[in-house]
Amino acid sequence: MARIIGLENFEVFQAGDCKSGLKKLEQNPIDVVLCDVKLPDGNGVELTQTIKEKYPNVEVILLTAYGNIPDGVQAIKNGAFDYIVKGDDNNKIIPLLHRAIEKSALTKRVAQLEARLDTKFSFDSIIGNSKIVLQAIELAKKVAVTDTTVLLTGETGTGKEVFAQAIHQSGERKNKNFVAINCSAFSHDLLESEMFGHIAGAFTGANKDKKGLFEEAHNGTIFLDEIGEMPLDLQAKLLRVLENGEFIKVGESKVTQVNVRIIAATNRNLLKEIENGHFRQDLYYRLSVFQIPLPALKDRPSDIEQLALNFLQFFSIRTNKKIKTISVDCLQLLKRHTWPGNIRELKNIIERSVILETETTLTPSSLPLELQQLQDETGNDTTTILSAFSLAAAEKIHIQKVLNHTNGNKTETARLLNIALTTLYRKLDEYRIQ
Repeated sequence: MARIIGLENFEVFQAGDCKSGLKKLEQNPIDVVLCDVKLPDGNGVELTQTIKEKYPNVEVILLTAYGNIPDGVQAIKNGAFDYIVKGDDNNKIIPLLHRAIEKSALTKRVAQLEARLDTKFSFDSIIGNSKIVLQAIELAKKVAVTDTTVLLTGETGTGKEVFAQAIHQSGERKNKNFVAINCSAFSHDLLESEMFGHIAGAFTGANKDKKGLFEEAHNGTIFLDEIGEMPLDLQAKLLRVLENGEFIKVGESKVTQVNVRIIAATNRNLLKEIENGHFRQDLYYRLSVFQIPLPALKDRPSDIEQLALNFLQFFSIRTNKKIKTISVDCLQLLKRHTWPGNIRELKNIIERSVILETETTLTPSSLPLELQQLQDETGNDTTTILSAFSLAAAEKIHIQKVLNHTNGNKTETARLLNIALTTLYRKLDEYRIQ
């Protein structure tokens, strides 16, 4: 058998019993195990379970001279890829091996993607080493392993959804749905339908039943962003979900039960909203069982460089540019800015600057005008810097985008821009685009 498989360009390892077979698995990167049912020191059906527990990506094919239905059923239950009888295996084994290896490769690929997903949405993805951020992360880690409702507070753009994702990904519900909704993005009726769903005929245009996001998040997590924007009557329905895990769809009379973890976020002062009669006090106390304040970017200036470099790397790859670093002058301007839009504003500015930059280092000339003007405080000249709001700046950005799209093909770029090639070269020289 080993000779036949080896002739098909498979790398083959041999073992005479369970013990030495498991040793081979420890020492070598094996994708598929071909195993007899009757072994000197055990049973192949039972060994399959041991292999799948230790090496879930390895596929097991069992062979037996005395096939019987109970053994076959138990082998599949234990995770075997297939169970075949010796004697009629000669024509089956090679195609079966190829299918088993394909499944093993797919399983590994899925595991790699899941690992990347875990990293992307884990606490490790939150950038920053300032004390105030580390404190917020520590609080979030402690509550993540519980099922407690969380309220994230902070200015717009401080990364509330990133924290919500990390809390979900670090909890027991990580393999279930994470559903996010921005409560300020919908009108009253649409928000109710989005959250709780509706039945056909509930209102004009409701042609069929629709699941709400609470149902989609069943056994998982729902993230309610900008909770302070939610109308009062919907707040009452949300309170019922928090208290009893139940709600009524739009147009329906029966109750729907759900089991969800709720993470809410707001940029408003909910205590002031309560005083003004815009937010229910009882809902506030249910939501704020565990409150985590997220700092504004201006309160964590030591993190600006790390965040900016992270965005620089991302957008350089995305735009096919080779911008490796940020100049000292440019970093000084980034640190001088007050960042009213927080991390989201920094991300947008770095993306724009990467498009404009013609060098391998991000320079002040690529920053928006309001940041460039901060150079006045350091005594640097800003008169020659291209205004971020000028028509020329918009033209430069557009030319750079088209060049990126054509991978630097200037003839094709001129054609797409509908200008003469000589005009394009003149503008490339004028805007210092390489």
